[in-house]
Amino acid sequence: MRPAFTLLSAIFLMVLVAVLLMLSLSLSSQTTKQTADLYLQEQAQLLAKSSTEFALLSISAHDNNSSCINSIDLAYPDTGVKLFDINMTLYYLGNSMPATCNLLDNSIHTDESNGTVLIDTVVTYTDPDSGETVRFHRRTIQKP
Repeated sequence: MRPAFTLLSAIFLMVLVAVLLMLSLSLSSQTTKQTADLYLQEQAQLLAKSSTEFALLSISAHDNNSSCINSIDLAYPDTGVKLFDINMTLYYLGNSMPATCNLLDNSIHTDESNGTVLIDTVVTYTDPDSGETVRFHRRTIQKP
């Protein structure tokens, strides 16, 4: 009776250790994936902020009396294999804006609000190995 009890307790202990090892392996692989996803999301947020500033710079350098910049498409990095696809759509609020602009409202009466732009920035990353997509959207309203 005693050797059988020892054998059962040894089997139980081995199964318990195996379950604990499998749980720790599962948690460590999850942590690695979460760290990689967090890195990609942070990079997408930084790219969205930088590309919004680039859009404001482009609007400032453009003559909005005759036409407007309605969209800007970028890739990061722009050499070699692109990792991030950045698409910006610009909508204008103003008074007497050209008809070629993406207009939200063309009857703004205050001079301070004339020429305000709403920028929708979408940053997309698609993992070439798994096909998983990380997408970040940022909407800002700015006065260039």
